[in-house]
Amino acid sequence: MTYRGQVRNGVVVFDGSAPLADGTLVDVAPADTAAATPAGAGAEPTWAEVLKEVIGKAEGLPSDLARNHNHYLHGSPKR
Repeated sequence: MTYRGQVRNGVVVFDGSAPLADGTLVDVAPADTAAATPAGAGAEPTWAEVLKEVIGKAEGLPSDLARNHNHYLHGSPKR
């Protein structure tokens, strides 16, 4: 059975009554995850931010590396 409610001062308050005994273990999942997570809280950095120190540093690579990376990595025929 599913019960709905809201978090108030860090406590889940059910809409109406929920016949659950004290100490009953429950799982709580936010109904609207966008509203449940404050903007910027726990935001992961983008790949560009993570790799910014190495972007553009590689030298001496073949000009067709993007197109033929499987050839250079695994020996597949070139495209």
